[in-house]
Amino acid sequence: MSIPSHTEPEPHGAPLRRFRDPAYVPLCDNLAQVRECIDAIDEQIVALLAERGRYVKDAARFKRDAFQVSAPQRQQQVFDKVKRLAEQTGAYPEVVDACYRAMVAGFIAREQRDHLDMENTEENP
Repeated sequence: MSIPSHTEPEPHGAPLRRFRDPAYVPLCDNLAQVRECIDAIDEQIVALLAERGRYVKDAARFKRDAFQVSAPQRQQQVFDKVKRLAEQTGAYPEVVDACYRAMVAGFIAREQRDHLDMENTEENP
């Protein structure tokens, strides 16, 4: 009796496929372990996003207008840097690029709101 392909995989079952690459070394014994590791990484990622967000908010203090908040040249520097980092670390470059483009867009939208909620300093009218 075959299991329909539109069901969720068995978390504690044995692998159903293997990589052809003989150098590939499995990281976990079952899908439940994979998910546990991914969940732990997600906690770290969210904590890092929170920290990054605090710095983005602080950066708004140094910007005069919406163009400076969006900082297209700086965006490109970030995208280029993370592309190099992805290549150096073995990350999927297309995933890193997509994540960073979405993340930067979200942070810019948030920073624009924070910027509007600020007032000029006396030294810099």
